[in-house]
Amino acid sequence: MEQPFQKMAEEGVPKVAGPTEASVPKKEEEQALPKLSPQESRQYNRMAEHMNYFHENFRQTWNLLYGACTSGKRPGGMSIKAFLNVGEQFAHHLTVHHTIEEQHIFPVLARKMPAFKKELELLTQHKQIHNGLDKFEAYIEQCRTGERELRLAELKAVMDSFGEVLWQHLNDEVEQLGAENMRKYWTAEEIRRMPM
Repeated sequence: MEQPFQKMAEEGVPKVAGPTEASVPKKEEEQALPKLSPQESRQYNRMAEHMNYFHENFRQTWNLLYGACTSGKRPGGMSIKAFLNVGEQFAHHLTVHHTIEEQHIFPVLARKMPAFKKELELLTQHKQIHNGLDKFEAYIEQCRTGERELRLAELKAVMDSFGEVLWQHLNDEVEQLGAENMRKYWTAEEIRRMPM
């Protein structure tokens, strides 16, 4: 039996280095996706909205703490103890939030979404945030135990060490979980089964 490629070569049919454009389908991200219905949009955007709920609490608490640092005075009527408690709770809640993401949410998302894979942007941001957050937590604890006196300018310097990456992360994560991005990777049924 004659080999088809050998016969083609004998007939002078040229060889190509790889598949032609006609034989290669467009990549998923290049294909135009149909417009989402309002119900589909809500469904695909569910995780972004849920995540933003938590992130908005972090933003508000950050603004309270950082506002005090930049103004040089605590919010009216807030004792030093109450202020330090807010800082301690901020650090604790952010640590728990990131732990849950890293152990339960990111591994599921990483199956299809590169931004959630280990050592890529969002996890790298977590590490950068926690480098500063660890210093923040230590400073708050030292003030709480009386080892040092609370100086808002010092606390501001600690917060400045991770504030930019924190705010970028809070926005990036919600953007990655938005409907238009999620639909590139997941079916509606898969979204319904997501752990959040």
